[in-house]
Amino acid sequence: MDTRMLPFKALLLFSRFLLRRLRNTRALYRKLNVAHTSHQFKPRKCASSVPHSTDFSHSTLIFDIDGALLKSSSLFPYFFLVAFEAGGFIRALILMLLYPLVFFVSEETGLKIMVMVCFIGIKKESFRVGRAVMPNAFLRDVKDEGFEILMKGGRKVAVSAMPSVMVEGFLRDYMKVDAVLGRDLKEFNGYYVGLMEDKAMKNDLLEQLMKNMKAEESMVAIKTSEKRLNDHMLFSLCKEIYMVSEPEKKSWKALPRHKYPKPLIFHDGRLANIGNTLDILAIFLWIPLGFTLAIIRAASFLLLPSKISTPILAFTGIRLTVKKNDVDGNKSRTKGLLYVCNHRTLLDPLFLSTALNRHITALTYSLSRVAELLSPIRTVRLTRCRDRDSKLMEEILSQGDVVVCPEGTTCREPYLLRFSPLFAEMKAQVVPVAINSQVSMFHGTTAAGLKCLDPLFFLMNPCPCYKIQVLEHISREISSLSESKSSVEVANYVQSELGKALGFQCTKLTRKDKYLILAGNEGAVN
Repeated sequence: MDTRMLPFKALLLFSRFLLRRLRNTRALYRKLNVAHTSHQFKPRKCASSVPHSTDFSHSTLIFDIDGALLKSSSLFPYFFLVAFEAGGFIRALILMLLYPLVFFVSEETGLKIMVMVCFIGIKKESFRVGRAVMPNAFLRDVKDEGFEILMKGGRKVAVSAMPSVMVEGFLRDYMKVDAVLGRDLKEFNGYYVGLMEDKAMKNDLLEQLMKNMKAEESMVAIKTSEKRLNDHMLFSLCKEIYMVSEPEKKSWKALPRHKYPKPLIFHDGRLANIGNTLDILAIFLWIPLGFTLAIIRAASFLLLPSKISTPILAFTGIRLTVKKNDVDGNKSRTKGLLYVCNHRTLLDPLFLSTALNRHITALTYSLSRVAELLSPIRTVRLTRCRDRDSKLMEEILSQGDVVVCPEGTTCREPYLLRFSPLFAEMKAQVVPVAINSQVSMFHGTTAAGLKCLDPLFFLMNPCPCYKIQVLEHISREISSLSESKSSVEVANYVQSELGKALGFQCTKLTRKDKYLILAGNEGAVN
């Protein structure tokens, strides 16, 4: 063998090896980025707005959620909501103090700061803010025009700069999207560490999209005209990209409630209205004054007679509107009246007692021990044992007037949950009471938080409002109905009457349904 030819043979073998590796790399690149050659195209950007007559039903719609669907041009309010609801007041305060830094640094750096503050140390398993709290905040910010465009898509892929745990529940449950491209969070031992995974394309998702695409199907993108954090690589594969300008988005209207793809019946969280950074600042400035005001209001309820406390409460900003009829009914009755009302907050029986200026016993189920001790009216805890509770109600009615909330839990939205039929089995005059409450800063109810703080948060609002409408007693109707109707049908009848008075929609949902959605449990009380 000629040794002089060895270097040339080695060079030839190395060249073949290098060429083979290069070909394999190119093939792998083509496989990851475009599965079918028929979908290899150069994107065409459209500077004008999206034509509302355009049909996207045969296209895969890639939608920029942050820039083309939501009203807010800043992600800070959404992260603040996560910080407050998942991490508490101190974490939210830290995020608020860091806002100037978040504002002046680059978008990517600001996003990393917000993620670090909001998620570090949060247990992954117990994080339910994305499904229990965020849908309400997002739905209030959804623009009608952007929603109409999104609904025209055949298959819908949502792209967001926010972590997936913040937006995925809302997008899948309420916007009916097929896939969500958000940022994944790093975790250690079941806890978030406040860091995001590298911003990279999910090749498995892209391959799945390409695999399911038909030959005539194309990918179309809707995004903001400004360069944002979620300029995803997926946009480069779209045949057409329609731009939404910031002035155009400002002219869009909010999505009305009747257009929600899925009714928003249950949501959790303390903060009632987070619009922009100024609203957040107003909340922090109000909290010290609001806490002081809540203590004064609570002391008036607890320590002073109704005739004295009512003017004080009105002076401090509480608005109580009462519309009532003569509820005395048969004056020769031997039992008390049974007030049946829908449930808005834990203060419902207290405001009803104040409105009627009479002593009432409240039947409760999940009232905290602290609230029971501090309640200025008598409370009796039900056991959820039908026979025992029936005897207990009969005994309490023989002693005086009673108020009961058959829903068994509160509901913030204009819906009525299913009424428990136990009250319909009582031989007493039933007085339906329609109750509605309004707040501007803090919700006075919670499913996953501390229930003992519910009254405090409600009283911390600047001008909380209660509207009470006492309907005609329906003892005659119930007597006639009971002969041919079951107690369930009677309870449904009372529910429908309250629904008509309030303009609320009646549902068959229960306390169990609410807690499964918001807290991941059945709402059982030990």
